[in-house]
Amino acid sequence: MTSSLLRPPLPGASLCSGRRVPPGRLGSAAALVGGGRRCRRGMAVAAPAAAPSWMEEAVLEEGGRRNPSVSDSYRPEGLPRPNATVLEAQARVCTGPEQTRPLGEEQAMRVLDTILRSAMGELKEEPVSSAQLGAFFAGMTIRVNSFPEATQWSEGERRAMSLFWPRLVQVLPPEVKFIADPEGTIMGANGLIGPRYVGQGTGEMRLVGALREVLAGGHLGYEEVQCVLKDILPIGSDSNSASVSEALLAAFLIGQRMNRETDRELKAYCLAFEDELGPAPVADVKSLTHYGEPYDGNTRFFRSTLFVAAVRACYGESCLLHGVEWMPPKGGITEGQMLKFMGANIHLSPTQAKTLLEDESAGFAYLNLQEACPPLYSIIGLREHIKKRPPLATSEKVQQFVRAQGRESMIAGFYHEGYEDPLLMLMRRRTVHAGLVVKGEEGALSMTTKERSVHASKGLPVNHCSGFRTPNINSSETDGIRRESFRVVVNAQELGFESTETPRTDRSVLKNLELGLAALGGEKGAAYDRIILNAAMSDHLLGCSGAEDINTALDRAREAIDSGEALRKLMSYIKISHKVS
Repeated sequence: MTSSLLRPPLPGASLCSGRRVPPGRLGSAAALVGGGRRCRRGMAVAAPAAAPSWMEEAVLEEGGRRNPSVSDSYRPEGLPRPNATVLEAQARVCTGPEQTRPLGEEQAMRVLDTILRSAMGELKEEPVSSAQLGAFFAGMTIRVNSFPEATQWSEGERRAMSLFWPRLVQVLPPEVKFIADPEGTIMGANGLIGPRYVGQGTGEMRLVGALREVLAGGHLGYEEVQCVLKDILPIGSDSNSASVSEALLAAFLIGQRMNRETDRELKAYCLAFEDELGPAPVADVKSLTHYGEPYDGNTRFFRSTLFVAAVRACYGESCLLHGVEWMPPKGGITEGQMLKFMGANIHLSPTQAKTLLEDESAGFAYLNLQEACPPLYSIIGLREHIKKRPPLATSEKVQQFVRAQGRESMIAGFYHEGYEDPLLMLMRRRTVHAGLVVKGEEGALSMTTKERSVHASKGLPVNHCSGFRTPNINSSETDGIRRESFRVVVNAQELGFESTETPRTDRSVLKNLELGLAALGGEKGAAYDRIILNAAMSDHLLGCSGAEDINTALDRAREAIDSGEALRKLMSYIKISHKVS
């Protein structure tokens, strides 16, 4: 591999380079926060007049090579890209027992030929990375060891492997040969290195021991997973993580997901770095909701959570958002991208986020994983090379980087069946007063006002919600909290909303901001309705004060927008995020 996938470089101060962006179509909204003011970085947050293309004229960085209005441009510079041929195969074989799609003989031949030529040094422009090798061969090994017959190796895969493996075994590194045949039972006489392989150094040796169980289709204990993660993901450039093979780490992460993590394994991922930066700061707020949006963002539809947080902050429901600027596999629009585009400081410490939560002119905050949990941020590049989502994609949505003196709630989005209950389990482990999981559009949190089609796909419908809440919000118990559970499919038409198509954004940060800011400026339409629906339903389902009646909750959310207060909150946040100490 040409360069390490760990620890991507720090992002620049601002994609807008501090230059003023021309004002635009949201002049009426911008006027709510005063004329002509400007954030310390990025775009002008308020200007009296409006030309229709104010954001479209955003400056391009580096002579036009990076366009901050598109989500793809937020991929950290310097990360080596994966080999496309092998990555396509990983998408098929590095997934669950029922979802895996075996390779045909032609594709298997092409993939193994690509791996061979890369290992021989012939693919200088697009080599197959160590992480890709680890993930691909882990997928192949787990399939042959533990998957049902329908998703084990196809005849074509067997023929391709029998042809290429005698040559591959001559050029692949020892750790990859171990992953491909850990017990010497798959490749015959050419797979004898696996049983003898132990790794190098304490951390890698522990990882190899755990991998033997994972590659056999087995599971690990809570402490075993935690010890492995802490060994291989320490903080700092002088850490042991640089000496751990990325092939082994990738195999471990994708292998655990393919085996469908147990509750104890997910809890280990969720809590492994709980005290990495010391005890979480405690905000003096009456109510705090932790938002667990999928870190890899939206690629198709409007993402509403940033605007929902501004609305809910207007009536004392403080909101903590957390995530990254860019995350594979989708690399879609995130809250970090939108805030950065608008000129906010997105690199706050948890203590600074606490201050913003307590500030009545803001009432919400955003934390970047880079500051909140550096060990997990360091493997963004590796996650791109394993292709499929690892267990961290679930556990990172259920974090408490800041605590509250008052009531605490959690919301997380999901898409695939089987992760609804694990997410709620992790929330209960956090001992919050209320928890809510939502199957929103794209697996994110945004519920839709669109009426469900009679031809909708099978499985849980969009707007499916489940969760728990405790009637006694003043309870100080940490165990045995009395909770009431619920499951509901939200029907927006029953709440008086017109059925509308969800606005498409198609990776455009610019379009998502135009929709959200226009809605906060009072422009009625699909985006406005979705912000109202998601704010009010969150209040109602979480059992928040004043939201016992859903109609009252809806009216309160509308008032927050129509009064201009929600837009003022968002614009104020952009400004004061640079002043917090």
